[in-house]
Amino acid sequence: MANISLNKALLARLLRYTQIYTTSDASSQTVPSTPQQWDLLHLLKEEMQALGLSDISLDDKGYLFATLPATIDKPVPVLGLLAHVDTAPAFNGKNVKPQVIERYDGNDILLAGSGDKLSAKVFPSLNKLIGHTLVTTDGTSLLGADDKSGIAIILSVVEYLLAHPEIPHGKIRIGFTPDEEIGRGAKHFDVAKFGADVAYTLDGGPVGELQYETFNADEATVTLYGRSVHPGYAKDTMINAWTRACEYQHLLPPHLTPPTSEARQGFIFLRNMEGSTDECRIHYALRSFERTEIENYQKMLFETMEKMQQKYGEQCGKVEIKEHYRNMGEVLVHYLYLIDIAKQVMEAQGITPNIDPIRGGTDGARLSFMGLPTPNLFTGGENFHGPFEFISVDTMNQSANVVINIAQQFTTYPFHSGESL
Repeated sequence: MANISLNKALLARLLRYTQIYTTSDASSQTVPSTPQQWDLLHLLKEEMQALGLSDISLDDKGYLFATLPATIDKPVPVLGLLAHVDTAPAFNGKNVKPQVIERYDGNDILLAGSGDKLSAKVFPSLNKLIGHTLVTTDGTSLLGADDKSGIAIILSVVEYLLAHPEIPHGKIRIGFTPDEEIGRGAKHFDVAKFGADVAYTLDGGPVGELQYETFNADEATVTLYGRSVHPGYAKDTMINAWTRACEYQHLLPPHLTPPTSEARQGFIFLRNMEGSTDECRIHYALRSFERTEIENYQKMLFETMEKMQQKYGEQCGKVEIKEHYRNMGEVLVHYLYLIDIAKQVMEAQGITPNIDPIRGGTDGARLSFMGLPTPNLFTGGENFHGPFEFISVDTMNQSANVVINIAQQFTTYPFHSGESL
């Protein structure tokens, strides 16, 4: 198994990419949802051209594909490697000022922009990273290691494999996508054009993560209607939609929330409320690993609205639910050799695989149902989507070695009939 140091290349790429503003926007109807994502996509296209990759294409929807040609003649499944260029709109992604901490010593890390501290007392996983090179935020933005670390890993691996054609591997397809953070990363993905048989997303967290299950996810909007009049003369006339929205929320079970759930437990997450006295909208995220459970959550929202309608009349409000993505484990259970290969590679590198399900989703959730089985690999990032985000460059290097060794394993793995399809 290869054990290569790509730390210098990984760090340089990560720092370069994270400083490019690429936040996506769920309220936008354009594709990509924000123009700034094009800045990174065009840069990556230029970098791949400079590396000498073939079949490079960037379409009008912001999907960037390229090919690393095989170094063997033996037919093996075409392997895809995927990452996304956008960062989450949950926190500021502009003017990112990454901090590099060489040989982390276990002490608190000052986030120079905000004055906050990244502490192992609050984030105990830092204790496992003593001696590592870390990259943090300055406290005023997220870092964007989700998923610019995945991009850095993929291109550092590609650069190394191009420089070492003696390493056996089959054809590898590279794909960078927009808008993953707002659930649209696979919406316009052309699986046939991409041309891979199977793929891995590089979009995971701490070392060892190897994931082939995601949440089932739905998005719900609950609308409550009111009547706006001057508050000084509102007696028996005003109907406050905000008040009814609060009442609706209060009727839901308090134990089915993100702070009360873990492991394989689902939740109903109140994302935000918006509107006015006349009309108020509550936006919920429904998450569960089981289809029957998420269907029960849907039923719960409708039944709660029925209670409101019985009290205030049928026109007092409505519930709308849209399917977001489904648990990719339903597909990947038929492609467990992808997990087997990655598991063997990790163990050979001294990494303990962590095969717990993702309490979230990846592009692989939709792609797996679209005909491209796609589990997820770790990158080393933690505390995504906020000012305490950080990543270990040493863990990124471990991930890069996992990818190199997976590519080699594809040339010797005893595939059975139908497994390469």
